[in-house]
Amino acid sequence: MSSDLVELTEDSHDIFIDMPYADKRNFTGKPVYNQAKVLLHKDAEVKLQKAIEQARNIGLKFIIYDAYRPPKAQFIFWDHSPNPDFLANPHKRGSPHSRGVAVDVGLADIITGEPLEMGTPFDSFLPESWHANYNVSIEAQRNRLILAGIMLNAGFDNYSHEWWHYQFFNSYEYPLLEDERLGVIEP
Repeated sequence: MSSDLVELTEDSHDIFIDMPYADKRNFTGKPVYNQAKVLLHKDAEVKLQKAIEQARNIGLKFIIYDAYRPPKAQFIFWDHSPNPDFLANPHKRGSPHSRGVAVDVGLADIITGEPLEMGTPFDSFLPESWHANYNVSIEAQRNRLILAGIMLNAGFDNYSHEWWHYQFFNSYEYPLLEDERLGVIEP
């Protein structure tokens, strides 16, 4: 268990947790994690807390789809779909997720809990998932800009091919972390 990782819960951080990698609603079609736990590096947790407060101020709440990802989970993803446009190659530098300084997020209405329209589902490996793709509705474009504004203001950088993915600008300065709390399911 890495002491650099902090667990975020719906109660402790006023977020929604919806982790498709803990069930079969993901691109592999099967669960990869045993636990739907949100873990982040303590430095990323501080920045995300700032983003959570900003979202709350405009009537929105974060949905967390993924955060810390054990390196062996990244290998499972890569073995399934070795697409460098959407996945970090674990044979090279590994993923910012495996360093605890990346988070996959969406936004929801704070009152109804309804997710905001983003144009594609989370983890859609389509060009429509790219931040600058305008083949999605005006509403989705607006919502992506709101999300980007909040996250960039809080100190995160976006990944151009995934509207949901935010990481530290200097993410590769952080070491890969090993933590068993998610319980990766071996294929």
